[in-house]
Amino acid sequence: MATPVVTKTAWKLQEIVAHASNVSSLVLGKASGRLLATGGDDCRVNLWSVNKPNCIMSLTGHTSPVESVRLNTPEELIVAGSQSGSIRVWDLEAAKILRTLMGHKANICSLDFHPYGEFVASGSQDTNIKLWDIRRKGCVFRYRGHSQAVRCLRFSPDGKWLASAADDHTVKLWDLTAGKMMSEFPGHTGPVNVVEFHPNEYLLASGSSDRTIRFWDLEKFQVVSCIEGEPGPVRSVLFNPDGCCLYSGCQDSLRVYGWEPERCFDVVLVNWGKVADLAICNDQLIGVAFSQSNVSSYVVDLTRVTRTGTVAQDPVQDSRPLAQQPPHPSAPLRRIYERPSTACSKPQRVKQNSESERRSPSSEDDRDERESRAEIQNTEDYNEIFQPKNSISRTPPRRSEPFPAPPEDDMATAKEAAKPSPATDVQFPAVKIPQQVELLDEDAMSQIRKGHDTMCVVLTSRHKNLDTVWAAWTTGDIKTSVDSAVAINDLSVVVDLLNIVNQKASLWKLDLCTTILPQIEKLLKSKYESYVQTGCTSLKLILKRFLPLITDMLAAPPSVGVDISREERLHKCRLCYKQLKSISGFVKSKSSLSGRHGSAFRELHLLMASLD
Repeated sequence: MATPVVTKTAWKLQEIVAHASNVSSLVLGKASGRLLATGGDDCRVNLWSVNKPNCIMSLTGHTSPVESVRLNTPEELIVAGSQSGSIRVWDLEAAKILRTLMGHKANICSLDFHPYGEFVASGSQDTNIKLWDIRRKGCVFRYRGHSQAVRCLRFSPDGKWLASAADDHTVKLWDLTAGKMMSEFPGHTGPVNVVEFHPNEYLLASGSSDRTIRFWDLEKFQVVSCIEGEPGPVRSVLFNPDGCCLYSGCQDSLRVYGWEPERCFDVVLVNWGKVADLAICNDQLIGVAFSQSNVSSYVVDLTRVTRTGTVAQDPVQDSRPLAQQPPHPSAPLRRIYERPSTACSKPQRVKQNSESERRSPSSEDDRDERESRAEIQNTEDYNEIFQPKNSISRTPPRRSEPFPAPPEDDMATAKEAAKPSPATDVQFPAVKIPQQVELLDEDAMSQIRKGHDTMCVVLTSRHKNLDTVWAAWTTGDIKTSVDSAVAINDLSVVVDLLNIVNQKASLWKLDLCTTILPQIEKLLKSKYESYVQTGCTSLKLILKRFLPLITDMLAAPPSVGVDISREERLHKCRLCYKQLKSISGFVKSKSSLSGRHGSAFRELHLLMASLD
């Protein structure tokens, strides 16, 4: 009897080599779900049609790696920000550079287009947010308030507000007309990576490295609910177009959430790793991820995903009974956005800054724009997607055909069953092949044991060392426990201890810095990524907490008489200053790196500027 063909709920669409060097940023066009833009360490921005192998257009002009890219709503303009702080805007239909915007002092971490006007917002590692008028090449306003890098910016659907998320653990809401902050939303305990406005209601969602998603009421300016238990840092979220649920792109899975009360409707396994952006089209969710120079795209069939009503049991533990689902979408719980009646509406122009910020020298702009090019690499695909401006219609059409779903793996076919499924919502038990049993002989077991004894010795020694540190820690003397960890001469023990101390800034004292700083220098030079990360975190804490004290002490005039405690503190400050100067050269040399470590080293370099 013939069985019906069962298609997959999630599958891998394609994988492409997007750049000659590492990919550093990417974004999907939200209107069509078919246009993909990638930024790379090769200083280029490349345009792709999803599920097609060839690059449509390559945009040049940046002289440092492209850290952030964003498409406007009609997918006619693209903006890209670089590591050097410069911003370039290209007109995709005219295939030319439109504007070059200068003003940030560090790399661009986030960008967004205003939904109804020719304005762009940019967030930087220099902690500033700037609003740019594309028509006049000028900075309209600068918003100050964050103390660390601004990781995400989003305009509200009505274009009146701007939400910002930053590494300082906060979300802020800015009033564009008044040019000031409306509200600050604290609560996250880690860097906030993403914010998204609800498409209709006054509701904002934020995702953080603390593995939580928080929902904020934009009328009462308070938290609505908090979803905990995410499998890793939250980097990508997206509301369903009708606002019924929120999608979270987790490590190798898609999770579907509601917020009143907080609950998980569904979990779909998708082997996309760390997904970087999401878009929805034709009841399909498109997810894109990048690793080194490769970009992979994935599809989830939303018609087979639970988006309301029932709660999935695994991700969110909630003992409360599920409230009756209100009629949706006819009865919103909150006020809805009042969108302008015409797409030509612009946000009110606010305070102008200095002449240098409003207008760059024309000769420099002209030179930049001459050096910036839009190279059409695939004419056929370009003509298909970007028609001339005077054309009546524009492709890809808003109702493009959905991607066809492949059939589920045939369990009866041994060849297919042995292959790992790239993305599926069902985990089948492993297929047992009789011939494999013969491999479990003495030779195979010896291979398995190879190196095992050595690893056991290493772990046993490490456990013993940690016991020694723990014995000192339990006495309440943090300095003694740190000294014992350093005396053991095992960086892994130092890392374990610092990961605890870094959680509570109040544990840090000046005499602790004199012991730790030489170890931090070793960690920063380590070949292990986790060691470098811990070293960067500890150094950032020291710089923020003690660098002003150190510089003030060294600049102060000598005291009159004998003050032993002051002399001891001065001696510690001199030691710390000498060690920080030693580290600053290495930090500066690494600040040109790309990726997460490069970003961390650039932030440290900015914090250490007062040492020069």
